[in-house]
This record gives sequence, C-alpha cells and structure tokens, in this order.
Amino acid sequence: MSWFLAPLLAALAAGPTAAPAVPADQPLAGKVVVLDAGHQLGNHNFPAEINRPVPAGGFTKPCNTTGTSTDGGYSEATFAWKVTKRLQVKLVKAGATVVLTRKSNSEDRWGPCVDVRGRAGNARGADLKISIHGDGSYAAGAHGFHVIYPPDRAPWTDDIFAASRRLASVTKAALVKGGFDVATYIAGGDGLDERGDLGTLNLSDVPTVMLEAGNMRDRGDAAVMTSPQGQERYARALARAIREMLR
Repeated sequence: MSWFLAPLLAALAAGPTAAPAVPADQPLAGKVVVLDAGHQLGNHNFPAEINRPVPAGGFTKPCNTTGTSTDGGYSEATFAWKVTKRLQVKLVKAGATVVLTRKSNSEDRWGPCVDVRGRAGNARGADLKISIHGDGSYAAGAHGFHVIYPPDRAPWTDDIFAASRRLASVTKAALVKGGFDVATYIAGGDGLDERGDLGTLNLSDVPTVMLEAGNMRDRGDAAVMTSPQGQERYARALARAIREMLR
C-alpha cells in the first residue's frame, strides 16, 4: 500500500490546499444573484390571471398588479426591465450567475405571480435577491427612492431579516452615492421601510429587498427613470451595492 500512502502523506504534510484566487476583474465569481423586474408589461391584458389569490407568507394576495407609470404613460414594468437588463450585464461581467424572475417585457405576457417571485432563488441557494420597482404617489412633492426589507417574522423571514436589513442599508448608501435622493414622502424620510405584507419578500429564503427607485408621478424622477442615462445610473449603483454586500 506504500504506493497509495506516500502521496497521501505528502499532501497532508503540505497542509491545506489554498482556495482558488478570485480574479480581480470578477469579484462576484461563484455568486448567484436573483433580479426581479417588477410586474410585466402585459399584466393589464390578463385581469383574471393577475387577480387570482396566491400565497404571500401566511396570507394571500393577488398574483400581481399592473404597476404604475409616468404621467406620459411610460410603464413601471418597462423601467424595471431596462434597469434589470443593464444590471444583469454588469453582474455577469463581474462573474456572477444571474437569475431573472421574468424573461421578457411583453404585452402578450403576464406575471409571474408574487409567490413565484418570492421563491425565486431559494432552491439554488442564491446569495441575494433584489426586486426593482417604481412608485406612483400623487402626494404633493413626493419624490425620491426608498428600499423595503422584510421584518423579523417567524416562520417566514426571521432567518433572513438581519441580512436583508443590511442589504437595504447597503443599497440605500450606493444609491445616495450615485446621486439619487432619498424619498421625502414615505418610510420616515430615511429611505428604509420595513414591511411584512409583500409576498415577494416574505417567501424568500435568501436576503432580499425591494427597491422603489423613484416616484414615477414626479416630473423630475420620471425624467431620470425614463432616460437611458438614468437607467444606467441605477444599474451602476445597484451593482455597487451587490458587490459591497457580497465581498
């Protein structure tokens, strides 16, 4: 058996094998990130489908909604999709595996439902999930972004609460650094909102947040959210947040 033991003993004497180095240009190598582009462009064409109740974390909610839009008719679904696709490119370039909850932005499609979105990434052991949305408040002067995270609520989100709250803080910091204003009209004015009524967050087993990137009914926010330059700024800030969270 000396032919077998000799190399084994030599390996043990050499000590543990060092983990492969992560390439400097791929800081997210080996990481799995779920991106949830809110709503779907065609939801309004499928009222029966999107209004049926689905599990949402101890209660039911409608499968999905149509989302909001700017006063000019630019949809939340399209905004979320364009930012998500820009962000996907950045994350893949950094080495991450990206899972999308929807694969299109089409008038001929609906969903997926919030329970499907909530569970996305669970089976794959994803490292985190970000759901991208825009708000639609008519409150006077309402503008800016806020980040929603789940509460410490057993048996649903107690296991991801702390990490999700940290992800929310990191995401907020990255957006502020990117030049975006914190919301003036919700979440106490600090840009962070804890909510237990969202199936997309409640059904997740991985750290997760929902970004309301701005108020699409505000002229200033809408101008940024509908422009390619603004969508690129959002994607850049979110990529920065993900790298910070997973470093």
